Amino acid sequence: MTDLPDENFPLPDETQSAGLFEDLPQTAAPTVEKSYRVLARKYRPQNFDDLIGQEAMVRTMRNAFAMGRVAHAFMLTGVRGVGKTTTARIIARALNCVGEDGQGGPTADPCGVCPNCKAILADRHPDVLEIDAASHTGVDDVREIIEGSRFRPLQARMKVYIIDEVHMLSRNAFNALLKTLEEPPEQVTFIFATTEIRKVPVTVLSRCQRFDLRRVPQEQLQDHFTKLAELENVSIAPEAINLIARAADGSVRDGLSLLDQAIAQRDGDADAGQIEASTVSEMLGFADRALVFDLFTAMMAGKPDQVLELTDQAYASGADLGVLLTDLLDLVHLLSRIKSVPALRNSAELSELERVQGGELSDKLSVPVLGRTWQMLLKGTREVDMAPNRKAAVEMVLIRLCYVSDLPSPDELIKQIKNGGGTPQMGGGKPSAPSSPSASSTTSLSSSVQGGGDAFLYAVGQNSAVSAGYPQGDVAQAYAVPEVQEEAEPVHEKTTWQTWREVVVFVKEKQERLLHAHLRNLVHLVKFAPPMIEFRVEDKAPNNLAQQLSKLLNTYSTQRWTIVLSQHQGEPSLMEQEAIQAEADLKEVGQDPFILGILKIFPGAKLGNLVNPQLDEYGLFPEDIPSMDDDDGAMRFDEDIPPYDLDE
Repeated sequence: MTDLPDENFPLPDETQSAGLFEDLPQTAAPTVEKSYRVLARKYRPQNFDDLIGQEAMVRTMRNAFAMGRVAHAFMLTGVRGVGKTTTARIIARALNCVGEDGQGGPTADPCGVCPNCKAILADRHPDVLEIDAASHTGVDDVREIIEGSRFRPLQARMKVYIIDEVHMLSRNAFNALLKTLEEPPEQVTFIFATTEIRKVPVTVLSRCQRFDLRRVPQEQLQDHFTKLAELENVSIAPEAINLIARAADGSVRDGLSLLDQAIAQRDGDADAGQIEASTVSEMLGFADRALVFDLFTAMMAGKPDQVLELTDQAYASGADLGVLLTDLLDLVHLLSRIKSVPALRNSAELSELERVQGGELSDKLSVPVLGRTWQMLLKGTREVDMAPNRKAAVEMVLIRLCYVSDLPSPDELIKQIKNGGGTPQMGGGKPSAPSSPSASSTTSLSSSVQGGGDAFLYAVGQNSAVSAGYPQGDVAQAYAVPEVQEEAEPVHEKTTWQTWREVVVFVKEKQERLLHAHLRNLVHLVKFAPPMIEFRVEDKAPNNLAQQLSKLLNTYSTQRWTIVLSQHQGEPSLMEQEAIQAEADLKEVGQDPFILGILKIFPGAKLGNLVNPQLDEYGLFPEDIPSMDDDDGAMRFDEDIPPYDLDE
C-alpha cells in the first residue's frame, strides 16, 4: 500500500521549482568590490619589452633564445626594486610558452594567453616554484629542491626553480646544491636573485650566468612615472615626479610605491587638482627645494641667524633635519658638477631653479670651497646620527659652516704669506686664523715660501699643523708652521755643502742607506740655494723623505736648512744621470776607429761595461762649485719652465 502525501503538506509547484537535474533559477549574486592593486603589481612587466633600464640584459636574453643557447642557471643581482623577480618570471614564461596554437617553443616573446603563461602569471603553475631563501636556509630545504628536480615537469616544458635572496642560504646548503647546479637534469632551470652578490660563494657564481640589473636612471624613471600617472588619470606636476624619481634612487618599485602614496594625498575626488611638488616634498619629509637653496646661500654668506631661522622653518614643516643635510650635500654635488660640466646649465634633467640659481652659485664658489663644504657636511651627517638631539647637532654643523665660509683656500693663504702679510686675518666678524707661535716662526715660514714650489714646508724641530681656523678633522689640508725650539740633541761637528751631490754623499757617509737610495733614485733637484733645497719626489718615495733629510742636515750643519717640495720637473735623478752618462760614453767609444776595427775582426762581439776613472761614484764627472755672484746664489735646473701658479 502506497502512502499518500498528507493533504496538509503542499506539494512543490512544478511551474516554480526545478527538477533534480535542471538549472536552478538565476538570482543576482551579491556585489563584492574588487580589492585595489598597488601600482607596483598592477603595472608589473609582462615581457622583456616592458623592462626599463636593463637594455644589456634584455639584449643578451633575446639573443640567447634566438640561438637556442639558454643557460641552465641564472644569477640576477641588483638593488631592491629593479626587477630581479619579475625578470625571473618572464624567463620562466619564455621557457614554457607554447603559443596561442599550443605548438610553440621557447621564445623571448611569451604570448601571455597559453595555459602555461596564464598559470605562471597567476603564480599557480605547479612546475614554476618560487622559494624564499630567507625562510628556507637549511640543507633540508635544499634537499627537497634536489629531490624535486629529479622528476619531470607535470605539464610544462621546463621545471623552473626561482630562489629569491639566495645569499641567505647557509654554507652547507650552498655546498649541497653545487653538484645539482653544475649538472642539473635537462628539464630543470635554476634562477637565483640576490641583493648581496658578495655573500654568494664563488663556486655557485661560476656555475651560473650572471646578470647585474642596473639602477634605473632618474630621467627614465620620470618618463615611466609620467606615463603611469596618465594611465591612472592623475595630474601631477613635473617637479613632483622629479622628487619621486630622485627619492626612488634607481628602484622602480620604490618609485611606484611613492607615486601610489602621492596619489593618495588627494582629497579623494577624481577631479581633484594637480599634485604639486610641495605636497610630495612634505610627504617625503624633504625641505622645499627653494628653501634648501636659500639655506645654502645664507650659509655660504656667513649669516648664522638666517640659517637658524630657515632651519626652524624646515623643522616646523615636518622636514627631517638629517635629510636636510643630505639635501645640502646633493646641492654641493650639483654645483660641483655644473662647475665641471658647464653644459649641464641647459640640461633638461635639472629644474629651472637648479639651472638658474645653481648656475649663479657655481660661478661664485670655487672648487676648493665646495670641496671643503662637502667634507664638513659629510662629517656632519655622521655626527647627527650619533647625537642624542638631532636638531641641535644639525644646527651646530650649520653654524660651523657659517664660520668657515670666508676662510681662504690653501693657495690664497700661501699667496698672502708670500706677499709678506703674515698669517691673514678674517673679516666680517669671523674668528681670525690663529697667529703663529712666535715672530721668528712667521719669519721662518715666509722665508721658506720665497723659494717657490709647493706649500709643504719642512723645518727644524716639531711642525705644528695650524689649520687657520678650520675645525679639527673637517679639512684635510693644514699649513705647517715651523716652531723654533731649543735643540736638546748633542752637539755634532758642523759642516756645510755647496752642491746637491755633496748632500747625497754626506747622507751615504752617515750610513743612512735607505735615505741615500731614495735621494739617489727618486729625487729630482729643482733648485739648490743653501740653506734651501727645492726638489720633486716621485710617487714611490716615502711621505716623510723631506723631513728625514731636513733633520739630518740640521743636526750636522751650522745653518738652518729648509726643504721645499716642488711640482717643477727639475733635473734627472742621479741614477738617471748616471744612465745617460754611461750611454753617452758607450756611444762615444763605439765610434772609435780602433774599436770598430776590433768589432769587425770579431763579428758578434759587443762592448761591455765601461770604466771611466774620471767619473765619481755616481758615474758622473766631478762638479764645479757654483758661483754665488747672482742674487740668491741658487742653481735652478728648469728655468725654461714658467713659474708654477697655485691657481692652476
